[in-house]
Amino acid sequence: MTELLLKCYIAAQSVGVCYGVNGDNLPTRQEVVDLYKVNNIGRMRIYYPDEVALQALKGSSIELIMDVPKETLQSLTDANAATNWVNKYVTPYSQDVNFKYIAVGNEIRPGDNEAQYILSVMTNIQNAISSANLQIKVSTAIDSTLITNPYPPNDGVFTNDAEQYIRPILNLLMKNGAPLLANVYPYFAYAGDQQNNIPLSYALFTQQGTNSVGYQNLFDAMLDSIYAALEKVEASNLQIVVSESGWPSEGGIGATIDNAATYYANLISHASGGTGTPKRPGVPIETYLFAIFDENQKQGAETERHFGLFSPDKTPKYQLNFN
Repeated sequence: MTELLLKCYIAAQSVGVCYGVNGDNLPTRQEVVDLYKVNNIGRMRIYYPDEVALQALKGSSIELIMDVPKETLQSLTDANAATNWVNKYVTPYSQDVNFKYIAVGNEIRPGDNEAQYILSVMTNIQNAISSANLQIKVSTAIDSTLITNPYPPNDGVFTNDAEQYIRPILNLLMKNGAPLLANVYPYFAYAGDQQNNIPLSYALFTQQGTNSVGYQNLFDAMLDSIYAALEKVEASNLQIVVSESGWPSEGGIGATIDNAATYYANLISHASGGTGTPKRPGVPIETYLFAIFDENQKQGAETERHFGLFSPDKTPKYQLNFN
């Protein structure tokens, strides 16, 4: 395969979509997998080992991130329990389902009770996967609250609490050649900017030219602040996979159909375009859009229920080209 063809292939494969199920009005798992197929969405993230979804994914070739939910973390600190988990939810499907990553916990923060379990469970799950001769990487998904001084991006650093928590996790990732998963949401940075320092155009990828520190969009700035933090803890060779990013269509500041459509279209183009970020130029950014559907039972702020790319009846909210 020529270098150009390889680059085109990588770019075409670089955008996935997260599949949450916190709604009482959503299509069947098989209908959802078919929706991914017809829209050329080549990657999916699910938030727990959903065996009905795994059955539907068989033979689809869709690359999959599957989470270990926080409710089961403590039990999997036992190595035998972790092996049983892999033998139940991964090994039987591994011939027909394209597992890419197992995400041990989503947005677990240093002060959370579950933080004490992450490293042990990652180790146990990776050992069980290796014992089964499977080529699946184990990681965990962080959020931007672990980073302080994010602007300018080169000043990004882990908070004191986060550094103690994350260092052994990063060491394990580097040892196993796995990426760090990170949920990157310019929307929340924009909506939470009380001083109005963040222009909407900067958050939506529509700003013309770069700012005083060389950035054209907030997504790259946030991502590079995490890379800067990694450099400061001797983990500069780690790759970051953006395991969630999205923009709500209603329910909060700047949450409109037009803004969300602009954000998703521009993120797809940017992530798959191969330009990378100023700190990691020339590399497509493996990115998972959040999320496939609006979820009417989602807890929290009103915006949480309006991140869907599709309505529950499977009609698209936006005209997006995923490939």
